[in-house]
Amino acid sequence: MSSANAPVARPLTRSDYKTLSLSALGGALEFYDFIIFVFFATVVGKLFFPADMPDWLRQLQTFGLFAAGYLARPLGGIVMAHFGDLLGRKKMFTLSIFMMALPTLVMGLLPTYAQIGIWAPLALLLLRVIQGAAIGGEVPGAWVFVAEHVPQRHVGYACGTLTSGLTAGILIGSLVATLINSLFSAEELQGYAWRIPFLLGGVFGLFSVYLRRWLHETPVFAELQLRKQLADQVPLGVVVREHRPAVVISMLLTWLLSAAIVVVILMTPSVLQSAYGVNPATSLKANSLAIVFLTGGCILAGRLIDRLGAGRVFTIGSLLLGVVSWMFYSSLKGHPDWLFPLYALTGLCVGLVGAVPYVMVNAFPAAIRFSGLSFSYNLSYAIFGGLTPMVVALLMKEDPMGPAYYVAALCLVGFLVGCYLLAREGRAGGSSIVVN
Repeated sequence: MSSANAPVARPLTRSDYKTLSLSALGGALEFYDFIIFVFFATVVGKLFFPADMPDWLRQLQTFGLFAAGYLARPLGGIVMAHFGDLLGRKKMFTLSIFMMALPTLVMGLLPTYAQIGIWAPLALLLLRVIQGAAIGGEVPGAWVFVAEHVPQRHVGYACGTLTSGLTAGILIGSLVATLINSLFSAEELQGYAWRIPFLLGGVFGLFSVYLRRWLHETPVFAELQLRKQLADQVPLGVVVREHRPAVVISMLLTWLLSAAIVVVILMTPSVLQSAYGVNPATSLKANSLAIVFLTGGCILAGRLIDRLGAGRVFTIGSLLLGVVSWMFYSSLKGHPDWLFPLYALTGLCVGLVGAVPYVMVNAFPAAIRFSGLSFSYNLSYAIFGGLTPMVVALLMKEDPMGPAYYVAALCLVGFLVGCYLLAREGRAGGSSIVVN
């Protein structure tokens, strides 16, 4: 199933590189807007809830606001994908970043609880829900958009480049948070400086909306529209009725990618501090290095999947991630000086399973591709993205190696899916058709 109607032998053109660059840049800025909240959750909690509220309750409600964005992802993704399959990829691609940038900008301008009372946290909740809906449409839409712009033999590279942009957004958020906390005192941070990263994100996000005006509708959708081959039924209904195997594979691979990032990238800095005695500054520096290697690993995975196929990349990548992550979590007690090289290598291996979107964009017909990918991705993310931190925390109660056990289980899932894809590729004679 071709992801682009360009000839297979055509090389990437200057226009293709422009599309990939603008898409990756927009994805990075949008992901920054979505996650910057968590880096300033403590100060936001103090400003947007009553001063006499117990600390544990304030923290719980603050992270509840953050979680609201995740809960809104499936609904937003499904609705935007529906119109993306019927009205066009570009329209939804542009709308999603606007829905992320504007709430981020408004967050930086919101009055606090001391100024408007209960309306402050309610307004923040509404803005987080809008952001969640936006990110639910942005990520699947971006993968579909870039995949349908390039020749089939470069789809892996296109998806890997876009994914690297998303991970770069996490790095930008971490660096901005570190810079703000370094430049301003605690009093200045609580007084006004916490607004700066939100205002920056909003302004740059709106600038990305402007940049996306220069992008064109995908050739695949344009041809479907010209030939009047768009879905004549509700796209999601077709996905659920006729493409269940593709949904299952896509959900399993989303679990692999999202949970690996949650455990190795987002949770591990806290694990390093609590279980291994690493000071916060060192753990954050090592984490930043791991994100850099993760970003490069996504692009490498895209290149490899175009050359070797999805099956080989996932079997090899899952084995490497399992071995290297086990070495990382098991060796640090005795060899704390191995932290930076091992964490960087683990981040690179997480990137090697970052070729997940290649499989998903090839798993569904073009007429329902956006809906199929978005439904699978967002449903899996809502389930496993929320459960992963709790499962890892429970495992760590029994054994400090809990994160390693969870990543090992993920790698087994990735290896088995890779074997399945490898068998299908063999039966298809090396074709890019990986899932029916």
